[in-house]
Amino acid sequence: MESLSNSLRKKATERHQRAEVMIAGEQLRLRLHDGKLIKDRRHHLRTYPNCFVAKELTDWLIDHKEAPDRETGIRLMQKLMDHYIIHHVCDEHSDYKDAKLLYRFRKDDGTFPLDKDVKVFMRGQSLYETLINVEDSILKAREENSVKYQRTFLGCEMIDWLIQEGETGNRKEAVELGRALLEHGIIQHVSSRHHFFDGNLLYQFRINFHRRRRLTELLSENSPRALSESPDSPFCLRKLNPEQGNSSFLSVLKRPVTNEELLSPGAPYIKKTLTIVGDAVGWGFVVRGGRPCHIQAVDPGGPAAAAGMKVCQFVFSVNGMYVLHLDYPTISSLIMTGPRTLVLEVMEAIE
Repeated sequence: MESLSNSLRKKATERHQRAEVMIAGEQLRLRLHDGKLIKDRRHHLRTYPNCFVAKELTDWLIDHKEAPDRETGIRLMQKLMDHYIIHHVCDEHSDYKDAKLLYRFRKDDGTFPLDKDVKVFMRGQSLYETLINVEDSILKAREENSVKYQRTFLGCEMIDWLIQEGETGNRKEAVELGRALLEHGIIQHVSSRHHFFDGNLLYQFRINFHRRRRLTELLSENSPRALSESPDSPFCLRKLNPEQGNSSFLSVLKRPVTNEELLSPGAPYIKKTLTIVGDAVGWGFVVRGGRPCHIQAVDPGGPAAAAGMKVCQFVFSVNGMYVLHLDYPTISSLIMTGPRTLVLEVMEAIE
């Protein structure tokens, strides 16, 4: 089987990141329509349909905790401008200005560029929506090498389904479509080792189109896995300089603990379930170590602390998935690509 080259993997990641910006932009557009921030506006004796005032939108981002301050809000909207999702109504400004200027989503005025990448993305989204909503879908949670993956399918299953539903005319066309989806970061081999084939290899949708995106995710140029490598991982920490003497913010394990020790009968550990609702900045904690991972840092003012998280707890499961055997980059990636409401099972020592 053909392995996936590093260059193809890199290109797929770049396209995946672009797709995430497009999804976040579309989710924002729909919310702004619902909130009546997007509407017809009159300026200099001319009516501009379906537009918003930049300053009002910046206020909205802060009020809805999508941005912690105006500077971040401006950077978020500039990101959407750079990806041709919004623009000034007269294209007089290439920068997003926090002022009483009118901007518009390109999808609302028909100027969104439908290049090849966008067309593949839209095709992938359409297939995902159909597969998620049909009964007895081929998308299922499956395990491979003791790791559980969500939204998975076998290559041959996908090809059979594409032909059965009339999405492609034959198996060759179906393979070509599968390869295009993989090359655009929409699907992937579960261990990212292989290209798309008509066989029993296991694949999954890399993009969960239903997940509500936090707009602040757009300000990172790296993938969630790369982000989690940083000692000050922005997906978790809400401040980099904790107050002196605040022992609840950062800690290290006094000694290594094994999975066998945690799970042995009569072990001095109890399991707790924490439900953490992330805000515009993150969840407010950092995971480190591996097999098992532990909570290294908790922001006292963040959502995790409010839910009862403490340093030195061990991460047992993430959104129902058993993770004691995983390392912290993998767990961090699961958290980043999951829903805003995070359900963690943790184990802590009995005091």
